[in-house]
Amino acid sequence: MIKGVDHISIVVKNLEEGLEVYEKLLGIKHSHQETLADQGVKAAMIMVGNVEVELIEPLSADSGVGKFLEKKGEGIHHICLRVDDVDKELEAMSGKGIDLIDKKGRKGLAGKVGFLHPRSTNGVLIELAQKV
Repeated sequence: MIKGVDHISIVVKNLEEGLEVYEKLLGIKHSHQETLADQGVKAAMIMVGNVEVELIEPLSADSGVGKFLEKKGEGIHHICLRVDDVDKELEAMSGKGIDLIDKKGRKGLAGKVGFLHPRSTNGVLIELAQKV
């Protein structure tokens, strides 16, 4: 069951420069920063009310996020929805005919995560996240 919006992810060319812009814009310092080598990104989270804004910088041009940045430029990358059980929700989504990028949850900055393919969600990349 979808519990709410966990975060909105924005791809940036440079994480430090992006943080400078968004911290100034929002008046809030980031709460967490991490390099996720297996996902090919450096990421930081800024808590805004009950929802986080995630900034992601690709580690290389040939990563998924790097290719996204090259093709579409900086901007919204995905929307993350909070769930109780990622694996259960991925299975349920598959049963509804939604194409999956991940058949099982994996480690992400937001906890255990899994992605739905944008071809099934009107062009929007959707991440499901379970706090662990």
